[in-house]
Amino acid sequence: MSAKKKDLLSSAMKRTSEWISSQEVSSDVTVHVGEASFSLHKFPLMSKCGFIKKLVSESSKDSDSTVIKIPDIPGGSEAFELAAKFCYGINFDMSTENIAMLRCAAEYLEMTEEHSVENLVVRAEAYLNEVALKSLSSSITVLHKSEKLLPVAERVKLVSRCIDAIAYMTCQESHFCSPSSSNSGNNEVVVQQQSKQPVVDWWAEDLTVLRIDSFQRVLIAMMARGFKQYGLGPVLMLYAQKSLRGLEIFGKGMKKIEPKQEHEKRVILETIVSLLPREKNAMSVSFLSMLLRAAIFLETTVACRLDLENRMGLQLGQAVLDDLLIPSYSFTGDHSMFDTDTVQRILMNYLEFEVEGVRLSNNGVDLAGDMERVGKLLENYMAEIASDRNVSLQKFIGLAELIPEQSRVTEDGMYRAVDIYLKAHPNMSDVERKKVCSLMDCQKLSREACAHAAQNDRLPVQTIVQVLYYEQQRLRGEVTNDSDSPAPPPPQPAAVLPPKLSSYTDELSKLKRENQDLKLELLKMKMKLKEFEKESEKKTSSSTISTNPSSPISTASTGKPPLPRKSFINSVSKKLGKLNPFSITPYNGRGRTKPPKDRRHSIS
Repeated sequence: MSAKKKDLLSSAMKRTSEWISSQEVSSDVTVHVGEASFSLHKFPLMSKCGFIKKLVSESSKDSDSTVIKIPDIPGGSEAFELAAKFCYGINFDMSTENIAMLRCAAEYLEMTEEHSVENLVVRAEAYLNEVALKSLSSSITVLHKSEKLLPVAERVKLVSRCIDAIAYMTCQESHFCSPSSSNSGNNEVVVQQQSKQPVVDWWAEDLTVLRIDSFQRVLIAMMARGFKQYGLGPVLMLYAQKSLRGLEIFGKGMKKIEPKQEHEKRVILETIVSLLPREKNAMSVSFLSMLLRAAIFLETTVACRLDLENRMGLQLGQAVLDDLLIPSYSFTGDHSMFDTDTVQRILMNYLEFEVEGVRLSNNGVDLAGDMERVGKLLENYMAEIASDRNVSLQKFIGLAELIPEQSRVTEDGMYRAVDIYLKAHPNMSDVERKKVCSLMDCQKLSREACAHAAQNDRLPVQTIVQVLYYEQQRLRGEVTNDSDSPAPPPPQPAAVLPPKLSSYTDELSKLKRENQDLKLELLKMKMKLKEFEKESEKKTSSSTISTNPSSPISTASTGKPPLPRKSFINSVSKKLGKLNPFSITPYNGRGRTKPPKDRRHSIS
């Protein structure tokens, strides 16, 4: 016999000896409950317990002592001890902690009115109806204790009565419950207000002690009584934080969780997701991201994960970068650190909501601002995953192509992501580098980004030529104020670029001064041109055309255009040619050759 069993036996014998010490009657029945044994008397037990009366009558009548085994009584030895005390008339306190097992033990032992007046069943029912189920916290405690007393607790309807009492009292205590549905059309406004300042009722923490099946039944009963679904958000958040605690969902490594525990948490998570409110903004994006990480880690059903992805897509404009940095949970070394496929599906859901007009806000300005935030968010995400060498070119390009063009005011964020990707993948071929660089529009780069790109040896030559060409076009438009030339996009706050760009501030200030000097020089040349044209007209009108072939005037006037116009064009071209804002070393010692006309606008 083990030491634990001996201790239980000795403590039980000590208690029972105290009960019968005054009667001076030897025990004639031994009751084994689990690992504990009780030496008692037949008469007090049989007078109140119909179950024990049957067992004693079926046992052998030859022996003076009867042995009874009760292995599966609800509440175990503790419940049987209280029932035995009741049979012996020994006083004890009923409380919310023991009333559930007392009621179930009394039902199991058949301690009804058929065997004794005011038996334990009646006494337990009176306490439940008059005390325990009158308080919300007491009802939750009784329901929690009843979870270990199934199926007897269900048979006596203890669980259902506790659930009804909890649902009724929570609706009385909470402002989320309204019996009328007249303001159901204003749910959207109320949800937005509640999402800004989540309200957590005092009883929400008490519900977290319940098992997931009991918790689900309580919430369903609350909604049946008029509790608003969007009010369940804070309650579900508290329950998820407590029940899913301990999951390593923020990093890679082998799973350190037992299969049984993993299954329990998987069931909890899937149930929580099924109870999430359908209204937008009822749950924060950060909380949805936490649930999605846990769903991927626990390998829940596909429907559960897709539901969370759809919810995140609906509120993607409220997300931050950390919400999208979902680990891949692939425990091999040849996979990416980040789950880009999940993020891609979330972005596709967002775009689908935008196209179909399902979003709650129908204001065009709000949608444009929301889309711009999403564009910046995805550019920052791409810059974050670009440093991972296991991110394939197809995934990188596929994710970038999903970012709406109208959401990218400037291309600085995309250039930053492309530059990081090229740096992390130095062994890419020229064709692959061209594909990556084709993701950005060089016309929408800021001056700081252009200055960096012009000296970036990781970019293909064609991309650098494009950058220089578009910057030259922009500068030429600024200098000449030519309305026909395409106006450059308005300068926007540039994304965070590599620290190398800080050294170009002085160079850009010099460029502005050179632009001003060039404008003054152009004005002077225009004045000189007008004067030269006047002198030329005077000479042409006063002189006659000579028929002599050796005449210099005849040769000049018939073979060449007027010299002043040619010298003016040459002087302007020289001025523009000196305007080199990026200080790029020419391809050869004689200077950069002019590209052919058919390649100046090439994007390849």
